[in-house]
Amino acid sequence: MKHISVLLGESIDGLQIKEGDVIIDGTLGGGGHTLEIIKRFGKKVKIICFDLDKDAISRSKKIINETEANVSFQTMGFQDFDKALDKLGIKSVDRILLDLGLSSFQLEEGGRGFTFMKDELLLMTMKKDNEDDDLTAKMIVNSWSEETLADIIYGFGEEKYSRRIAKAIVEKRKEKEINTTFDLVNIIDQAIGKFYKGKKIHPATKTFQALRIATNSELSNLEEVIQKGFSYLSKGGRMAIISFHSLEDRIVKKSFVKLKDQGLIKIITKKPIIPNEEEIRSNPRSRSSKLRLLEKI
Repeated sequence: MKHISVLLGESIDGLQIKEGDVIIDGTLGGGGHTLEIIKRFGKKVKIICFDLDKDAISRSKKIINETEANVSFQTMGFQDFDKALDKLGIKSVDRILLDLGLSSFQLEEGGRGFTFMKDELLLMTMKKDNEDDDLTAKMIVNSWSEETLADIIYGFGEEKYSRRIAKAIVEKRKEKEINTTFDLVNIIDQAIGKFYKGKKIHPATKTFQALRIATNSELSNLEEVIQKGFSYLSKGGRMAIISFHSLEDRIVKKSFVKLKDQGLIKIITKKPIIPNEEEIRSNPRSRSSKLRLLEKI
């Protein structure tokens, strides 16, 4: 399987990387963006790559280590990048790239329940090896209250039938524990499937998105990393963020505008950059992606 990085040329071009730059790839994933930087700059830049998924790190490391590159790999979430920089003795960085999408490997081979197209354990964690106290989607659907479930499915999934789904989940878990993706898909289909007949979107799409976001604290982590990332950016440094749904894009847009209103940045993308028709044809998962860029002044 080959992972196709979204908006690859546009994001690397937009960062305007220069020789000697220190670059953060906050979401290594399939390694496509980092490999493109190496292709263009080789060892003339330093790249620090982050991913919570140790399999992603391992896969990309094998490929990247065959190149002429100056790369450091960090198995941690991007929201904790400051801890890694402190250990490395790095006080500032020049470029930050965040691709907020799941890699093809996570969707197709992860076995963690990200996709409703396969019957897998309902985990949805970015980490490969979970510890006992790590939150999982299974914990959420089996223990959170009906009201809270409805709120996250509506708030994080923008699913208008959230209350109907939450009620069905709570009713079904009284009979038996909800363990797998197909357990959940069947509950959702019985609850709201009739409302999605004839539509392109699968009835489970929005609920799965909501549970993944809740499980991984994705939106709060995104807000945190934008603020933290800005504080580490050198003057003239740039940050590029590729988002994949409206909630993410809204946070990126609002965060950028807030920094601009404080006179701290210049927004490079007045409107987000989106994939062209050719990219969407070759990689349908790219169709909802949006790229926004800022420059610290």
